[in-house]
Amino acid sequence: MAGVSAEDFERHVLSICSASSAVKNIAIVKSGLTWLNVRAYLIDDSFVEIFHNRKTGKTAFAHIRDERRIFGADNKEGWHWHPREDPSSHVHSTSPITFEEFLNRVEEHLKK
Repeated sequence: MAGVSAEDFERHVLSICSASSAVKNIAIVKSGLTWLNVRAYLIDDSFVEIFHNRKTGKTAFAHIRDERRIFGADNKEGWHWHPREDPSSHVHSTSPITFEEFLNRVEEHLKK
C-alpha cells in the first residue's frame, strides 16, 4: 500500500482488524499528515504494531509480546519478514506483504 494516504491506510487496517476474532481493541498511537502508527491489541495480551508513512514509503508490522518483537515484516530495503525463529533476521519476500497477510499469519500462530 505504498503511496496510500494515512487516512486510507487507517481505514484499511481498521477494517481488517474489525473482522478479526484475534483483535480485541484497536488504538491510534500517533498520526501525522502523511504517517500513522496503530496498535491492534490481541486476545493473548500481545499486540501488533502497524506503521505507515506515505511520504517515505515505509510500512512496517510487528507482533510484540513482553515488549519484544516476536515476528515482523517491513519494506525497508525491500519487503522482508522477521521470522518467529529469529526475529532479528531478514527473509526476503518476492512480493509486497499486506497487513491482511501479516495478521493472518499472526492469527495462525495464536491458534497453535
